[in-house]
Amino acid sequence: MTEWYSEGLSFKCTGCGKCCTGSPGAVWINEDETEAMAQHLNLSKEDFLNKYTRLIDGRRSLIESISPLDPTQHDCIFLKNKQCSIYQVRPVQCRTYPWWPDNLKSEKAWNKEAAHCEGIKTSDVEKVSLKVIKDSLNDYQNARSRS
Repeated sequence: MTEWYSEGLSFKCTGCGKCCTGSPGAVWINEDETEAMAQHLNLSKEDFLNKYTRLIDGRRSLIESISPLDPTQHDCIFLKNKQCSIYQVRPVQCRTYPWWPDNLKSEKAWNKEAAHCEGIKTSDVEKVSLKVIKDSLNDYQNARSRS
């Protein structure tokens, strides 16, 4: 089956931080990511889990904070001045955005996400190849199966 995006899609991260804020959600993390983030923050795994995560239906997610600029917005706990403070060790879910199954299920879904992300459909950038998109999708799905 040929994907609707087989010719690739235009995307370039602008660093706006909008993908790290919005309505309440979950950033699922697995064991390897937990250890990497804890080490990066010089915390024990237990301290990291207690301070920065929550359990949702038996799975671990990063916690959120209420945006100081807009109380209806829920920011990732690691979003500081529109930047990820743990960028080098951010979870796979974050690294693979916007290449998530829900965003790629249809052109309509992609266009809906574009309304939230200024880097999607940017006309003056090269298209991201189908291979890169599929590799990112694969990484996302593998990480989700381990979280």
